[in-house]
Amino acid sequence: MKNSFNKLAANSENIKWNNIISREHPLYSRNNDIRSEFERDFTRIIHSNAYRRLKHKTQVFYSPQNDHICTRIEHVNHVESISYTISHYLGLNEELTKAIAVAHDLGHSPFGHKGEKILNEISIRDIGTSFWHEKNGLYFVDNIELLEDTEGYKQNLDLTYGVRDGIISHCGEIDENALFPRSEFIDLTEYKYPNQFKPYTWEGCVVKIADKISYIGRDIEDAVSIGILDEHLDELYSLLEYKGGTINNTVIINTLIYDLCNNSSPDKGLCFSDEALNLMNKIKQFNYKHIYLSNILKPSDKYFSVVINQIYDILKNLYDGENTFVKLNGMKKFYYNLITGFIEWLDNYSVHSERSELKNKILFDISNPKDYYFAIILYISGMTDKFAIDMYNEIIGY
Repeated sequence: MKNSFNKLAANSENIKWNNIISREHPLYSRNNDIRSEFERDFTRIIHSNAYRRLKHKTQVFYSPQNDHICTRIEHVNHVESISYTISHYLGLNEELTKAIAVAHDLGHSPFGHKGEKILNEISIRDIGTSFWHEKNGLYFVDNIELLEDTEGYKQNLDLTYGVRDGIISHCGEIDENALFPRSEFIDLTEYKYPNQFKPYTWEGCVVKIADKISYIGRDIEDAVSIGILDEHLDELYSLLEYKGGTINNTVIINTLIYDLCNNSSPDKGLCFSDEALNLMNKIKQFNYKHIYLSNILKPSDKYFSVVINQIYDILKNLYDGENTFVKLNGMKKFYYNLITGFIEWLDNYSVHSERSELKNKILFDISNPKDYYFAIILYISGMTDKFAIDMYNEIIGY
């Protein structure tokens, strides 16, 4: 019900407040800054390069000719809108949900979940750890993304715990029809697999649900536009007969938001009615069967594997311990843009860097091969679809 969660919102009266707003390192301050902690997080996120690149990353459909097909950046904006509506109605902190929402998919690799799967296979094989976008998103905001401070030094984002927790905790299904935040204030590096822990805040729970609401109808809308559901329209129309009327994406979103807001309470948790949950699950099942596992999408999967593995192998095979930078520079004549970009990127985080403007964390010691392989995986994960393809084309061109 309206404002039923206001006593549980992330604010100074919440017993978790000091934990929620804690940062690994204090941010610099200005005398004329009027923003809250979460507003500062929001602006730091949208000024990051990882956020900017989302506009050229696959959501579901790779390289659509139709400009109106959803990309990753549109998706995070949809999640922001939906989570704002829910949190505003329930009396939660909209600033926190806004920051989590725009950051929640920063860890996605090029080519969407297919690219994520390929990098996971590489990561398990070469460094012995799994790759998944929620963990990668946390790693990016904690360690990779840099912003200049008021003195011109490049530093890490240093986001609040509440936002960082929302990023790594956002995935997982809602089939249990009740979501509560966890009570434990944990070290977020303790995450070993997706959906291991519930979010720490109610706001994080809202974003987790908003993520699901945002894509199930939009993916159908896009699939219809592309034409891959032409043979399944009768099944789709039958599925979307809800309370006697055909519904579209807009109505799906409104229906699920309204149902969630009017069925949730601090005692019951964030939950849908049985009817709405059943609708949501049926739509997801339809999407998996006819969209995500469609034969139309499968040919591109092989291409994505070739592109990512070829880029990775080129850089991996240039590893030579302390002599690696020499070997990298020696290959610029063949792969100038790939090698130059990688060296410049690596220089931001290597113990070998001598750049005085850097005040961020040092991540890699190139004398350790696993550090180097991990650096390649991170570098590729940050690429847009187009940039990855451009680098592949540079590799195979002469």
